Amino acid sequence: MRYVPASSMFLPSPQTLRRGLLGVAGVLTLLGVGVEVAHYAGGARWVEPLVAFLSLSYERNLPTWYASGLLLCCALALALIARTAVLAKQAGRHHWTALACLFAYISLDESVGLHEHLGGLLELGGVLFFSWVVPAAVVVTLVGLAFLPFLWRLPPRRRTQFLVAGVLYVGGALVMELPLGWWTERHGNDNLVYALIDHVEEGLELVGVSLFLCALMEELGERVTLTARATALPEVEEAPHGRVAGGAR
Repeated sequence: MRYVPASSMFLPSPQTLRRGLLGVAGVLTLLGVGVEVAHYAGGARWVEPLVAFLSLSYERNLPTWYASGLLLCCALALALIARTAVLAKQAGRHHWTALACLFAYISLDESVGLHEHLGGLLELGGVLFFSWVVPAAVVVTLVGLAFLPFLWRLPPRRRTQFLVAGVLYVGGALVMELPLGWWTERHGNDNLVYALIDHVEEGLELVGVSLFLCALMEELGERVTLTARATALPEVEEAPHGRVAGGAR
């Protein structure tokens, strides 16, 4: 009997998943930019509801729901990976669990904007106009340092995938807040330039999370396949009279 990897029966291929997620991220970003340009260039009132529903600069709309859903999918995938790591008593099991909890929180934050309440702790200006980036940068740095040994133990392909996804996401979530804050302090947030900068920020976040989820699903698929093979081995070894199960007589 030919062995069929369990992951191939339940999970899409990494290439298919990557194309699909990046395609959705691209469509959402282009739609958001399109309605913003139509709103500020044309001034048509009929487009205002579409701006509120499709713009990546707004909260509690379609892009926000999608981004929060992506992050929640990452949390669920991390939880499944953590479960397999715990059962196998692997060295990184606590890091996988911590990542699952972290992404569950980030998913919630994406929906309700918890991080924005940190802005009242500091009164800054210029590129630090959105002052919540200061405590957030400290937290990101500490978490990154704490996860360096875990990251180093990963296979080279997975380590590279995680690093690329992390750089894109943090680059959008934190770094792009600096020029956005500078512009907002001088010109406010009700203009096309603000919207375009914000769409670059949100677009980077979407791409980063999409790539991270692809890497997680690839990792999960490999773990499911290895578990299925390990489960099937005893059946092969216990075939009667020394014959391999499914082999020639």
